[in-house]
Amino acid sequence: MINVGITGGIGSGKTTVCKIFESIGIPIYYADFEAKRLMYKNKNLKQKIKDLLGNQAYYSNGRLNKPYVASIVFNDKKILNSLNTLVHPVVTQDATNWSAKQNSKYCIREAALLVENSSYKQLDYLIVVTAPIEIRIKRVVQRDNTDISKVQLRIKNQLSENEKVKVADFVIDNGGEISLFHQVWKIHQILIS
Repeated sequence: MINVGITGGIGSGKTTVCKIFESIGIPIYYADFEAKRLMYKNKNLKQKIKDLLGNQAYYSNGRLNKPYVASIVFNDKKILNSLNTLVHPVVTQDATNWSAKQNSKYCIREAALLVENSSYKQLDYLIVVTAPIEIRIKRVVQRDNTDISKVQLRIKNQLSENEKVKVADFVIDNGGEISLFHQVWKIHQILIS
């Protein structure tokens, strides 16, 4: 089994690219979605998050208080790094377990921070999705119904696209000039050969 990572900055279009891979039968592990599930279901992880951020990090029904958590971590890089240090090993192990159960030539792990936390090094290939910053900001403002300053703050907390591209095996340009399907299909043909 070949393990491939897909990453890119917020608003780059990672999910769109993953949906194209899914449409041709490739299994995808969505790390952000699974991280949220694990932050809710994994009791050990949940307690560590409460220890770091306080009991307010969770609602009384046990669900993560995302607005509260975001208000802390996106304003304090040290706390964001501490949270990532708690969550990433749990997600990485979950993804490894998931990969072992797949029946495909290759599978994909989609995650925003594959390069930042160096977990891309545990994968066979890395795909980085890129798009111009103006397009990324516009996409996130529309998708999350938020304002530009909040999106810019989130982008500021991520590693630059250039740094991610430096370690990529493949780069997908999602700026609208080149067909996404064509780029995905080309990579797919390389990975199955």
